[in-house]
Amino acid sequence: MGTWGTAISSNDTYADIYDDFFALYNDGFEVAEISKRLIDENQEILNDPDDSNNFWFALAKAQWECKQLDIQLYDRVKKIIETGTDLEVWNRLDADEKDIKKRKVILDKFLSDISTERPKAKSRKKKIIRQPLFEKGDCLTFQFENGNYGGAVVLEAIKDTEYGLNLIALTRINQEQKPSTRDFENSNVLVKSFGAWADSPDIGWYNAKFFNRGNIKIEIAVKVDVEIDYDPTDSSTKFYYGGSDIHLIQIPTLQFEFEKTNDRPSKRLTVKEFIKKK
Repeated sequence: MGTWGTAISSNDTYADIYDDFFALYNDGFEVAEISKRLIDENQEILNDPDDSNNFWFALAKAQWECKQLDIQLYDRVKKIIETGTDLEVWNRLDADEKDIKKRKVILDKFLSDISTERPKAKSRKKKIIRQPLFEKGDCLTFQFENGNYGGAVVLEAIKDTEYGLNLIALTRINQEQKPSTRDFENSNVLVKSFGAWADSPDIGWYNAKFFNRGNIKIEIAVKVDVEIDYDPTDSSTKFYYGGSDIHLIQIPTLQFEFEKTNDRPSKRLTVKEFIKKK
């Protein structure tokens, strides 16, 4: 869960679910069908107590804007806010008291807004065609707070679509020198085991529209040859959707910090497994 503010929409999960909802809405799908599809496809988020509230907030806001807010969903969101469940998450994630107070005000305002029927349903919009931000095989590098370099490999670039998708694999690169081609090819994919994650490889589809949220300095260090083709419609790959530039730094930071007092994940996956044909 990449979070950059106290607003309801200031996190990756909310932004991605809200965007996915209206992408389908603009394709002509009905609200009930969209809602069921998003719930079915995001069970990992819904099973994460630190992130599930953001999903329900996004879905409720989208339904409300379409003048079709389901009463059961409204009751769920109302309970989350009135019982302080979401504030408990912020406490658990060590948010400071000032931000928690801001969050409470925002939550109360959000509940007040969706408790009043919207005058007019949001109109469906014409699609905008986007290009991916990176080319297939680009090896991205960025710096953590301690000055070390991290790395990620672009496994795929889907052009001329509404999303401009890049499939990006985060690596375990964490070193003082800017990574080389050999560093990327010999690295392991980052596997998450902190929080509610259970040895989950961090490989996901990134939407060009929402990638640059944190103004993170990202460089293309080198390029590698990716021999495998990846299809975003292939559900068998189980790659997640969502994330932003903030995600690239935040997730490895949390994982490496977790490993200071816990074992490294038992699952080991090499970058070569995802770029070279067997």
